Amino acid sequence: MPLVEVDQLVQRFGDFVAVDRLSFTIEAGEVFALLGPNGAGKTTTIRVLVTLLRPSAGRVRIAGLDVTEHPTRVRRVLGYVPQTLSADGSLTGYENLLVVAKLLRIPRAERERAIADVLALVRLEDAADRLVRTYSGGMVRRLEIAQAILHRPLLLVLDEPTVGLDPTARRTVWDALTALRERDGTTLLVTTHYMEEADLYCDRIAIMNRGRLVALGTAAELRALVGGASTLDEVFTALTGDTLESGGSYSEVRQLRRRLQRFR
Repeated sequence: MPLVEVDQLVQRFGDFVAVDRLSFTIEAGEVFALLGPNGAGKTTTIRVLVTLLRPSAGRVRIAGLDVTEHPTRVRRVLGYVPQTLSADGSLTGYENLLVVAKLLRIPRAERERAIADVLALVRLEDAADRLVRTYSGGMVRRLEIAQAILHRPLLLVLDEPTVGLDPTARRTVWDALTALRERDGTTLLVTTHYMEEADLYCDRIAIMNRGRLVALGTAAELRALVGGASTLDEVFTALTGDTLESGGSYSEVRQLRRRLQRFR
């Protein structure tokens, strides 16, 4: 059984159909990319999967659990890294993780070990006692990943995890995600505007446009689909008629993410 099953998902906002009969599955241990231009329905789909939106129609299951019927149980098996900033700059990295551990109700006796483990995984041990407002953009993103995986979820959902980061910071974020996958076998669902990331790190790629699925397959299969395109950028443009454009400090990342939200 696939870990994620999306079957004829529809999401309406009044008369506007943001997601239109979307269907796909994600296998356990897979890195799955959901791509599309702004307004394609990616973030809306993500919000349904993480139980922030109730679907208008269709069915979504995660680990066999219906997201509408069992939202609390679904939240226990997934982690979510939203595009909007989720780390508190007025706290240290350790304090951010401690707050999340308490919210997740991780037993007191297990908290310190859980926090130490994720800090090591994302390579932030030396920065744990620094205020997050002093972090670089890549460090902030790695801290947010650490927050999302404290409870060792089966599925980690990341909405544009490297937006606004320079190439070096983007690579360190993906190094952390690769280490997580190798350690726990965690399934990753990622949205990104960087085609090279999807090509390099993702097992399969789904492309959405105007709320609908227009293509699904490996990077090689998608290139073949449009006549042997040499890059995923060419595939994306051919299938959607659009192009994608995507370092910084804590404050710069916060400002960029706020600007991007206006287009969602």
